[in-house]
Amino acid sequence: MKIGAVMFFTTDSMRPAPLAKELEERGFESLWVPEHTHIPSSRKTQYPAGGGLVRPYYDIMDPFLVLNAAATVTTRLKVGTGIALIIQRDPIVTAKEVSTIDQLSNGRFLFGVGNGWNQDEIENHGTVFKTRHKLARERIEAMKTIWANEEPEYHGEFVNFDKMKQWPKPFQKPHPPIIVGGRLEYAAKRAFRYGDGWIPRDDWLETDGVESIHTFRKMAADAGRDPASLPISIFRTPDSLDRLKLCQDVGIDRVVFTLPAEKEDKIMPILDRWSELMRQLG
Repeated sequence: MKIGAVMFFTTDSMRPAPLAKELEERGFESLWVPEHTHIPSSRKTQYPAGGGLVRPYYDIMDPFLVLNAAATVTTRLKVGTGIALIIQRDPIVTAKEVSTIDQLSNGRFLFGVGNGWNQDEIENHGTVFKTRHKLARERIEAMKTIWANEEPEYHGEFVNFDKMKQWPKPFQKPHPPIIVGGRLEYAAKRAFRYGDGWIPRDDWLETDGVESIHTFRKMAADAGRDPASLPISIFRTPDSLDRLKLCQDVGIDRVVFTLPAEKEDKIMPILDRWSELMRQLG
């Protein structure tokens, strides 16, 4: 079972390059960065985790620039979006960003994607909230077409372009893994349709039960997908050896722990704790 970290990088946090080097030297597998282009002052939808938004949501840096900085100073550490808001991104531009970082990292990019919850933020990008899921599917399909073909074209309801040329193509073939974030009842079918994995949150497993892992795999098989082709990456995993052993026992592929948007003096003790947990886990 792989272990990675996710962090909201801000101007007040530890920088991505030093953190990436520390993670790689300690044997961690990956570094993930969330995405929010901005946070509107209005709020039509409540924050799913409850309470108000913490400051890093407003301050977070661009994920692709952060991850490229991390990839530049490492050779083994994988770098991933956790998650990229596809419904707020132009697919042609994003396809090039994904291919570029995958090439520059020699195939270490993980493309975590999601459809978002903040209606105001989403609508500021011209996306209709109620149809965002279909828009996301078309944008993923369009990017796959761009990555796979010398003269891609795509014609959908929301995404439409004639034959064109775009390089570079991704280092990984046919493209970096597309790992779909979201609760089981929302994200499973999207993962089956266009994904290469699923990202649930640990607190969701608390409310939905570990049975949701088995349910996901059964649903995948019923949908004609090999469950082994859809590895599960659990985010926000607590620093509990028992929890990690449970994840290992049920066949979780990756757990990702959260780092606060803080400087080295706060981050290093957390890395020490997780290094010891990783040693105990074997």
